[in-house]
Amino acid sequence: MILSKETAAKLVQELKLQGKKVVFTNGCFDILHVGHLRYLNEAKKQGDVLIVGVNSDNSVKKLKGPTRPINNEIDRAEMLSGLKAVDFTLIFDELTPIETLEKIKPSIHVKGGDYKKEELPETTTVEKNGGEVRILAFVEGKSTTNIVNKIQFKNNDNGGNNE
Repeated sequence: MILSKETAAKLVQELKLQGKKVVFTNGCFDILHVGHLRYLNEAKKQGDVLIVGVNSDNSVKKLKGPTRPINNEIDRAEMLSGLKAVDFTLIFDELTPIETLEKIKPSIHVKGGDYKKEELPETTTVEKNGGEVRILAFVEGKSTTNIVNKIQFKNNDNGGNNE
């Protein structure tokens, strides 16, 4: 289910009152692949409820360049919502999820192993609100960029034919 930030904030507050640990993670999730699946399954194990913040089309374009995203924000959020590990999604427009984290105040914020806790701009926000930042193992060699490059290489390799 795709939530607004306001609804997510109220939900997190209610879940915390019930003693539940709410985990938040975020990303572009442009083309879902096994690296995403493994990462989200591991994120879910960190608590009781997993909310995934999906970068808006506008923020993906700023982060990844003018040819991205490949899939629009609603489609990306809906695909993630269909995964067993993901309880809720929300779409955010910032380049980093600091404003979203400030609003929803999750118990735990997770990122992949390609990040360092002390270098994350959102660590201060999470910790000042009583949350914890956890870095999960990186799934080597699995990325949307690698998939896009492979597709482009194959298309260029056969003269642009999409066969």
